[in-house]
Amino acid sequence: MSYNLLKGKKGIVFGALNEMSIAWKVAELAVAEGAEIVLTNTLVSIRMGTIDELAKKCNAQVIPADATSPEDLEVLFTKSMEILGGKIDFVLHSIGMSPNVRKGLAYDELNYEYLKKTLDISAISFHKVLQTAKKLDAIAEWGSVVALSYAAAQRTMYEYNDMADAKSMLESIARSFGYIYGREKSVRINTISQSPTMTTAGSGVKGFNSLIDFSERMSPLGNATAEECANYCITLFSDLTKKVTMQNLFHDGGFSSMGMSYRAMSQYNKSFDPCDCKE
Repeated sequence: MSYNLLKGKKGIVFGALNEMSIAWKVAELAVAEGAEIVLTNTLVSIRMGTIDELAKKCNAQVIPADATSPEDLEVLFTKSMEILGGKIDFVLHSIGMSPNVRKGLAYDELNYEYLKKTLDISAISFHKVLQTAKKLDAIAEWGSVVALSYAAAQRTMYEYNDMADAKSMLESIARSFGYIYGREKSVRINTISQSPTMTTAGSGVKGFNSLIDFSERMSPLGNATAEECANYCITLFSDLTKKVTMQNLFHDGGFSSMGMSYRAMSQYNKSFDPCDCKE
């Protein structure tokens, strides 16, 4: 069901690779809610994925861009404004990759050159996106920028590795840039801390299936799906949240507020029965 929450708005969606991507779901829903969008990813990701299918479905153009390259980003924003016929109302940053995770290196054995790449791709790229957009005055007044984060920015998560450092930096950038962009241009910047979600990137984390199972047992509402995350993103792009900025917003079924749950404890101790209350 469409509510026309983004009717007349124009957006850029970073990071759609295939149907598993949260960015893919966001793009589909944004268009369903009345928006016009441009899709972007690196050339390699475009070749590896199926973004052209999404572009056809959304009647959107795909502009290749490396989010770590200010030159590419400048071309992206300039062309997007030409294609969409005006300034951008919303941007989704759904970008993350760790060479250390891909190579299976433990956190206490990091390759520091890989770490630099992790931070540049997964966090500093967000600063570059914002700095380029501000330089070009590409985002409309009361525009909204959202980046996808994870609870490992605040808590230690087994094998999440240097991606946790990147997510911490990502959230800090949202706060620091959010103050400047909000004060000067009324642009709001937020991060969404999403439940572990089975995407192509997420599946590369060691023990990811177990993490999803544990999070499901810990969360009173269960894990949030990619589709549900897209719903949340749309509300942040809409005019319903014009005064929400510089926030890290947990979208995780309550996981971030839990210490321990009955379902998680009883999984490992079948005799565990706290007064049969099952809370």
